[in-house]
Amino acid sequence: MLLPRSLLDILFPPLCHACRSFIPLAGEILICPECLEKTSFLVGPLCTICGTPFTTEKGRGHLCGDCLGRLPLHRSRSAVVFAGPVRDLIHGFKYGNRVHLADPLAILMAGALASFREEARPELILPVPLHRKRLRERGFNQAQLLAKVLEKRWRVPVETGNLRRIRWTDPQTTLDAEARWLNVSGAFEVKNGKRLAGKRVMLVDDVLTTGSTMRECAEVLLDAGVAEVVAVTVARGGVQ
Repeated sequence: MLLPRSLLDILFPPLCHACRSFIPLAGEILICPECLEKTSFLVGPLCTICGTPFTTEKGRGHLCGDCLGRLPLHRSRSAVVFAGPVRDLIHGFKYGNRVHLADPLAILMAGALASFREEARPELILPVPLHRKRLRERGFNQAQLLAKVLEKRWRVPVETGNLRRIRWTDPQTTLDAEARWLNVSGAFEVKNGKRLAGKRVMLVDDVLTTGSTMRECAEVLLDAGVAEVVAVTVARGGVQ
């Protein structure tokens, strides 16, 4: 027997994932309006490649200084700024073993980036891989959990195990921009290029800051014959 919504709310009150307050008429994302108001969604003008927001409130998108000289990644977009409630949710997801937060974070991303997905028309989703040592330590790959939700939302198949991280790298959060590029250089490989040849591929991760990881992944994918590489993340770091 199906229970009425009002009774379900009494037995299992819907609480905001971020602040734990009760949410009347909660939607599937389970983040309250107050926390959403504290969340900065990324809108134009943006860099047309990496999605970096520009400080001007008006004008058309254009290439940023970094992308003028580094173009392996065709385009990337993030849903929100890495700050406030979303930053807390991502930290809890990655470092607090709150794996259930993959759902609201990916649903947030799917809604905010729906138009970008339509423009990009990806044929495959590839989560950014973890090194096997970090995977053992953490117990899960946060990018893969996000990708699985997007697979259902966007009806684009996820492929894992083909793009591999073959070299241990230090956590990117501890490094400056130049060190991040050196840290991930040569860290990835494609196991079976024939499965990816000629396809439009979408990379997925939780946070993008300098874009060094995404660009390194894109470079090995393009070398393997991929036609186009785009990337999406929940949040964008380094935004003032």
